[in-house]
Amino acid sequence: MGILKEMQRAHARQVRAQKQAQAAAYRHQQQLRREAERTMRAVQRAAAADERERKRLYVEARVAEVAADNSDLQAHLEELDNLLAATLDVDDHIDFRRLRKSTTHPPFNPGALGTPLPPPDWRRFEPPAPTGLGKMFGGQAKYQHQLAGAQQAFAKAQTQHAVAEADRQRRLSAAYQSYQQHCATLDAEVNAHNAEVDRFAAAVAAANPVAVVEYFAMVLGNSVYPDDFPQHYRLAYVPESHQLVVEYHLPTVDVIPAVREYRYVKARDEITTAARPAKEIRERYGNLVSQVTLRTVHELFEADGSGLVETIVFNGIVDTTDPRTGEAVQPCLVTLRTTRNVFTELNLRKVEPTACLQGLNASVSKRPAELAPVRPVLEFDMVDKRFVDEVDVLADLDQRPNLLKLTPTEFESLIQNLFTKMGLDTKQTRPSRDGGVDCVAFDPRPIFGGKVVIQAKRYRNTVDVSSVRDLFGTLQNEGGSKGILVTTSGYGPASYEFASGKPLELIDGSNLLYLLAEHAGVKARIDPSELD
Repeated sequence: MGILKEMQRAHARQVRAQKQAQAAAYRHQQQLRREAERTMRAVQRAAAADERERKRLYVEARVAEVAADNSDLQAHLEELDNLLAATLDVDDHIDFRRLRKSTTHPPFNPGALGTPLPPPDWRRFEPPAPTGLGKMFGGQAKYQHQLAGAQQAFAKAQTQHAVAEADRQRRLSAAYQSYQQHCATLDAEVNAHNAEVDRFAAAVAAANPVAVVEYFAMVLGNSVYPDDFPQHYRLAYVPESHQLVVEYHLPTVDVIPAVREYRYVKARDEITTAARPAKEIRERYGNLVSQVTLRTVHELFEADGSGLVETIVFNGIVDTTDPRTGEAVQPCLVTLRTTRNVFTELNLRKVEPTACLQGLNASVSKRPAELAPVRPVLEFDMVDKRFVDEVDVLADLDQRPNLLKLTPTEFESLIQNLFTKMGLDTKQTRPSRDGGVDCVAFDPRPIFGGKVVIQAKRYRNTVDVSSVRDLFGTLQNEGGSKGILVTTSGYGPASYEFASGKPLELIDGSNLLYLLAEHAGVKARIDPSELD
């Protein structure tokens, strides 16, 4: 019995130990699971924190992107607002001396060829002389044999050295000749360039129309505008009246940003835009057109240090497509004729561009953003290049009539025919005492028509401002709506200043040639040299 009880107790202890071990293992397992869960929760918390940080950084990047876009937008607007001011601190005059080149040749560097080859040294060939017992036992004969061989080798080395040194000197001479030829080529190129600069400068100083146009084209080409500006232009110079005519391509209204502001909507993760009001776009574009006009005229007058130009005609056109027809059009949005005396009196740092153009009697589109055109004060194509073409000098080879050689009656008939072809009803003509024509005509168009007083002057010299004043007086006396003064020569700045803002139109010799060819089918020329 005692044994059985002892066995039972031992079994009970074993069972209890197993249960305790199982409980300890369970507790350890649970502890590991809890630690794993804690670790997992920590990982999840870190991942969530990382996600929050990633999202925060993403939002910051989007906000920074919007800020950069708005900054670029503002910088572009400031650039557009300061188109005129940006050029006022720039010297637009081109100094021809700075276009000249000079050459500085580096000294001739022959390299290794400049070092003479060292001659052979006899000491490297000479055998040692016999001494002591060597002399007694045949050493002298052996030495003489060695000496003869050394002398032969030394003579051969001297010959080879002479050949090599002669070749070095030949190659050195060739290298120096090549250096001199290179220097001469550079000098010739520089001299040719400088000669061309001098010829160009002399042609500009002599008021050669082609050179003058090229010079002022360089001036406008140096003017720095935003990249989306076309910067295309045509220039023509009339030396008789010191007049420069500019046809300048303006940017379209698209140059004004349609976006007023960029915004980031976090909830939708989207960058949106706020549109710029249409009224602001129209106002900004009108201001831009005015700034480009004043800037261009300023640059041209400032670049003219020799007084080549007294009057500038500026026509600002837009190369675009008519949205109504799909046809390519070039409406003129601004036109201006001004003189140096008037324009240089302006303080362009303080003017309001649009008001300034009004003060200069410029004609500006009332709706430039809508491409509403104005009539140019002078069509660019009316500045006929044939008036200054070299063929006009070759009178014996030119069959076109010279207007200066016509009789008063012939000149009167020509002018009357011209304006009849242009649609005017010429009622009265009479020859004037100065060889010109006075004509009262009528423009039959409704609203725009009326009585037109035309005076033509067959002059060789510049028409004086008194003739313009006389025309205006006649216009008032006749009760006319418009006065036209036509001449075979040109006008000075005083004439243009007096006519500015008045219903007067001044047509110079080149304009007359154009009108005759276009409307009357008469190809004429004006050549004062035939009267000498």
